[in-house]
Amino acid sequence: MPGIYIETFGCQMNEADSQAIAERARSAGYTVVDRPLDASVVVVNTCTVRDNAETRAYGRIGHLKALKDRNPGVRLVVTGCLAEQDRDRMQRIVPHVDAVFGTQDLFKLSEAIARWRDEFLDTPQEADEEAALLLPLGGAPDGVSDAYSHLRAFVTVQRGCSYYCTFCIVPHVRGRFDHRPIGDILDEVRRRVAEGAREITLVGQTVNAYKDPGGDSDFSELLERTARIGGVERLTFVTSHPKDFTAKLVRTLAALPTVNPRLHLPMQSGSNPVLRRMNRKYTIEEYRSKIDVFREHCPGWSLSTDLIVAFPGETDEDFGRTLDVCREIGFAQAFTFVYSPRRGTPAARWTQISPETGGARLRLLAQVVDDSATAFHRAKVGTTVRALVIGPSRKDRTKLAARTIDNVTVIAPDTENETASPRPDEPWLDIQIGGAHRWGCTGTIVGRSATFDGRARPVRSPVFDLI
Repeated sequence: MPGIYIETFGCQMNEADSQAIAERARSAGYTVVDRPLDASVVVVNTCTVRDNAETRAYGRIGHLKALKDRNPGVRLVVTGCLAEQDRDRMQRIVPHVDAVFGTQDLFKLSEAIARWRDEFLDTPQEADEEAALLLPLGGAPDGVSDAYSHLRAFVTVQRGCSYYCTFCIVPHVRGRFDHRPIGDILDEVRRRVAEGAREITLVGQTVNAYKDPGGDSDFSELLERTARIGGVERLTFVTSHPKDFTAKLVRTLAALPTVNPRLHLPMQSGSNPVLRRMNRKYTIEEYRSKIDVFREHCPGWSLSTDLIVAFPGETDEDFGRTLDVCREIGFAQAFTFVYSPRRGTPAARWTQISPETGGARLRLLAQVVDDSATAFHRAKVGTTVRALVIGPSRKDRTKLAARTIDNVTVIAPDTENETASPRPDEPWLDIQIGGAHRWGCTGTIVGRSATFDGRARPVRSPVFDLI
């Protein structure tokens, strides 16, 4: 049986697309593999939201040329936002790519994968000297297939965006809002649960703007109906826009115990003049007010955000306002970026701030948001948390990585040799937290459970013979 290998760069929209590609490939008779050397078709699902993401994607595509040189019969496919943006020039830049499919071409990609099925031998050859192909160039993207990938399911509820922030390429590469019928979404959730998913993530570029195209249902009702599906242990969503973050939605979140206690609400800037130039459609006072309502109804939830510094026209005073708001709100996590011009967006044509100024501002912002993130993690020290296993830690395979329902990464020693014998049937780990860091927590596994609400099986701590 031929294999397909999928690497994913970028956001949860790309994660959802990769899961859909994998599902359609299985239906066409492929096995989803976790190494490019074992694949007959290699798919790179790309991102172009920032220059660094574009550079990493092209770097990885170039790196995979060694795979094509060894076996010209392997099909190398590029899809995602970068493929949409560069569809007319990508094969000139990287001519070893066999096919390019944009964000609107997933059906055509599926047809091509099915059409190629009979061309491949069942067992690709492997050469030990090419093991370097397993190491991604410029950072580690996510593969689709491993023993734990089915535990988290990304279900797309909406594609595209109609808000046209002046820095954002998404409407240009994914189009305007295109909402899926609510019945189709719920059917997919049921299918994912039947396949073993323990956590469902509803995904959209502006997910809380969702409207059922065939009725009156909004995002609040979608959450309520999804939470009622049997077998949905945990439910979460990304990414929200402050414009559509309403009091009704906050009340819904507070009333649904299945929803993970976390909210990602991009602020981007703490300055109203910058927000206006970004076309963000809210003021910082409105953002603060929404956060006050959220924290009143959902105390204890984690709050994360996105922040951009050095946006065209940002003054020192504007940047100072961003620092002040971050100190005031105290985000549990923040994704911070220096503004990156994107071809085809209005802000790319404006006068740019120097990289030196952008870098200096980013370092100052990182100090502020890292302090609040570390404080959030430090509050967990001495407690025992329940977290869904991710798999072996990328940096140390003698340890396991897991994620709490409020989105904290926890690393703990692999006391039961999980790397050799994965146990996705007991995916919930009870971890006693012993250390806090900027990126998350460390601890010791003390129990495992088959379900989020289930009773844990005790796990013994490692015993070391010092004699």
